[in-house]
Amino acid sequence: MSDKRVTAVLYSEKEPDDVRRARFGAFLRRKYGAGTSLEWRCDPEVRNGFKLVVGADVYNWTTEARLAQLKEEIYAAGESEGGFDVIPLIKESLEKWRPRVVADQIGKIISVGDGIASVSGLDEAFYGEIVIFSDGSRGMVHDLTEGRLGCMMFGDDEGVYEGSEVRRTGRVAGVPCGYGFLGRVVDALGAPIDGGIAIEAEEYRPVEQAAPAIIDRQPVNKPLETGILAIDSMLPIGRGQRELIIGDRQTGKTSIAVDTIINQKDKNVICVYVAIGQKASSVASIVNTLRRTGAMEYTVVVSATAADPAPLQYLAPYAGCTLAEFFAAEGKDVLVVYDDLSKHAVAYRALSLLLGRTPGREAYPGDVFYLHSRLLERSAHLSDARGGGSITALPIVETQAGDVAAYIPTNIISITDGQIFLEGEMFHAGQRPAVNIGLSVSRVGGDAQTKAMKKAVGTLRLDLAQYREMEAFMQFSGDLDDATRRRLKYGEGLMYMLRQPRNTPMSLHAQVITLVAALADSFPEAEPQELRGLLDKLVGICESEHAALCSRIEGGELTDDDKAAIIAAAAHVS
Repeated sequence: MSDKRVTAVLYSEKEPDDVRRARFGAFLRRKYGAGTSLEWRCDPEVRNGFKLVVGADVYNWTTEARLAQLKEEIYAAGESEGGFDVIPLIKESLEKWRPRVVADQIGKIISVGDGIASVSGLDEAFYGEIVIFSDGSRGMVHDLTEGRLGCMMFGDDEGVYEGSEVRRTGRVAGVPCGYGFLGRVVDALGAPIDGGIAIEAEEYRPVEQAAPAIIDRQPVNKPLETGILAIDSMLPIGRGQRELIIGDRQTGKTSIAVDTIINQKDKNVICVYVAIGQKASSVASIVNTLRRTGAMEYTVVVSATAADPAPLQYLAPYAGCTLAEFFAAEGKDVLVVYDDLSKHAVAYRALSLLLGRTPGREAYPGDVFYLHSRLLERSAHLSDARGGGSITALPIVETQAGDVAAYIPTNIISITDGQIFLEGEMFHAGQRPAVNIGLSVSRVGGDAQTKAMKKAVGTLRLDLAQYREMEAFMQFSGDLDDATRRRLKYGEGLMYMLRQPRNTPMSLHAQVITLVAALADSFPEAEPQELRGLLDKLVGICESEHAALCSRIEGGELTDDDKAAIIAAAAHVS
């Protein structure tokens, strides 16, 4: 209790009698201290009840307020239990509900615009809390300043104006989760936007969660195969790893992520694709590709397009990660793609500048590193005690003119466990995927590879590095000796081998057979551009005539006899 003098104002149609005044006085002394006085004001609009205002606390005991309380009870039940079988939900809520005299903390809008509302009077609100505006739209507390809150608005601000009311909910921002989200496209708040039926949620989870502790993790040692030969052979990704995909605009970053999702078919991996700040047509094209290849059956797409407000673009990756955490808690392996975090940082910068925060380097706020670290640290291979599930993150970052030393790229490189760097020059020269092996790295490495792949890959990376060093001499090939010319031809053939069409991921046995034959230089007379076609024929022969060999490779094993059999089979390919 406080001895500070407080004046409570009671609004009602009729003046309370002495008995009612005594009851109000006892309540106020018990709640706010002995120094609380009561003042009555006639308000003809307050019928069938009263409204008691004590500072920022409003006790509203009118018919309208009690109906609003019931509505909020039904809404909360819908969030936690799915809430889409409406009639039983209303019946159950009516049976359980008892109206309560509770203090609604109500504030006032100081200013509103550009998706940001400045609010006064909600001194006890906390960061990340959901607030409700006078028109029924919702927002989230995002900035705490003495005497003022900065709130992000999830809808438009047409019905919100200076002086209108804002009410606390006491709940943190969250999204509904459940298996019903598989195969669907949703917005950053978990609402379906694909024109399908409502989604029955199983759980409501906060979008901001603490990352798993060290004791709750286990080593990353199980491969998550992308189906892309250049990556699986030299830049292996493990389940629970965070591997950055980085490169200039239009260099195939999204294609690598989409191919990886397509390759998870029948591999018991659930995928979450988060589109941040992209064109709606681009997202629709990706969804169509996933549907055509059957990948939407195990994929959730979370979309916050360039047309959506900055608050929704800010929230989208956290919502996607929360959905991934739901499946990981069920013991599932999950792949989550953030496409892309450059636009996410730009949306956060816009929010921060509108909230009046001090800009730093490149006008980003000082906590922009924490923005992505608290997101990506939630990816992990969980311990067996936590169910053994995993979240593998593939964040995407766009560079300008190949500048990997820019602010946001360097931040995310330092957070992740490696990066796949896509080079624009290689892409335009026809090398796709345009992976620059020299600048790319996986810090998990061979721990995330099967024995078969480790044995097959051999000296591939070294051979490619030597070829890149010798490539400058190709213009003088007429003056080179035969051994050097053969070495250059061999290296060029390896580059052609690594070329792979979009949406055609390779199986593990196809990758291993391809690598064994190519590294053994099984087709020395073939032109480099012919090598890929010959290797594809060899894979087909092995699948039809050496099914047992392919099965052993899929099981992770590759013996010396198997390698000899592959090389022998290559001799019959023409």
